[in-house]
Amino acid sequence: MFRRVLVANRGEIAQRIIRACRELGIETVVIYSEADAGAIYLRQADETICIGPALASKSYLNIPAIISAAEIADVEAIVPGYGFLAENAHFAEVCRSCNIQFVGPDPETIEAVGNKSNAREMAIRAGVPVVPGSDGPVTDEDQALRTAREIGYPVMIKASAGGGGRGMRVASNDPSLINSFHAARAEAEAAFNDDTVYLEKFVENPRHVEIQILGDRSGNIVALGERDCSVQRRHQKLIEESPSPAITPAMREAMSKAAVAIAREAKYHNAGTVEFLLDRNNDFYFIEVNARIQVEHTVTEMVTGIDLIQQQLMLASGRDLEFTQDDVEVRGHAIECRINAEDPDKDFQPSPGKIDLFVPPGGPGVRVDTHCFGGYSIPSNYDSMIGKLLAHRSDRRQAIATMLRALDEFVIEGPKTTIPLHRRILAHSDFRAGEHDTGFVERYFSSHPRIS
Repeated sequence: MFRRVLVANRGEIAQRIIRACRELGIETVVIYSEADAGAIYLRQADETICIGPALASKSYLNIPAIISAAEIADVEAIVPGYGFLAENAHFAEVCRSCNIQFVGPDPETIEAVGNKSNAREMAIRAGVPVVPGSDGPVTDEDQALRTAREIGYPVMIKASAGGGGRGMRVASNDPSLINSFHAARAEAEAAFNDDTVYLEKFVENPRHVEIQILGDRSGNIVALGERDCSVQRRHQKLIEESPSPAITPAMREAMSKAAVAIAREAKYHNAGTVEFLLDRNNDFYFIEVNARIQVEHTVTEMVTGIDLIQQQLMLASGRDLEFTQDDVEVRGHAIECRINAEDPDKDFQPSPGKIDLFVPPGGPGVRVDTHCFGGYSIPSNYDSMIGKLLAHRSDRRQAIATMLRALDEFVIEGPKTTIPLHRRILAHSDFRAGEHDTGFVERYFSSHPRIS
């Protein structure tokens, strides 16, 4: 096991990594930007290093500065968490060249699955169903039009290097395809420095279901059940739960086997997520692999009792998995609400600033992962997440009731938050019946004049 690691992230995931390391007896060195100098988790680290100014490109994305900090601090590994450099193959390669272990997949694997067009081809080789689409990248208007007419409208243009909904457009006819094709390429170039796109049949109002996987260097790969992430806004997840109310045991087994097959094809090790769309006929289709820990990994931890951050560290240190697929058992039902400093009444406008009063909920079945506290000022430089609120009970009905109780208890004065929106979503009859899909929020909440 590692003796000392560097935490190359911020916010709640930095604190989560510190906690996992402390339980494993690993010393932590945490980098921070000038904007995060007052972060509470810095007090929990064994050492801290200011990495640069608030601008992410000069701090949390500054590879030379991070590597220098790691070398000065004499660490054996770098833990990237999610976001920033977590899926950056170049960063993983730099770590390897400096004899520092990157806590995640190998750079070759990150590169292979990070390109969505390549990952799609990988899934086809593994015998996993994919959404009908183009054979590889689409390079010009004529090819885009031919492909769209072959698979039938509506279609989705997707950035090969994309993520977070960027570089994605839906087209329902030839004129909109031409406009969307160029818009998607421009957005992809701006966001990822790569304007490569491909086409897929647009699956209207599907479920979004993902399988958590773990793999070791001996080739052992396990699936840890599914998470339903269908409650989204513009491809950004708001609520996640496990197990999915739409999945039968037979479907779970089939999707888990598909996820493992893709992971084997990618020679995958460490933690990752294989994402699928589930259509109205309950047919599932592979869409992408996330080669990192997910924000919502906590949902899987609640129902399986497996600490995924500790597993990442142990796998990166060279250990094999200490359990098999037969040992994995899902117990009860967990729901996670992402609590963001955003105003749902104003198109989710970010609401940074000082938190005047912060009283998190508690009681049976409640977990709160957060780095915030009363008096803390939420920076405007980064994402708006305040924390993650989880409820874990014996069944879905009880989990919803506990989550509603916890949302009512959660007091955050100062910034606007998504707490009122979560209350409304969990109270909606479609959500309670488990009949929601990825269009649920847009249908019922986006144009609502007031959320209270």
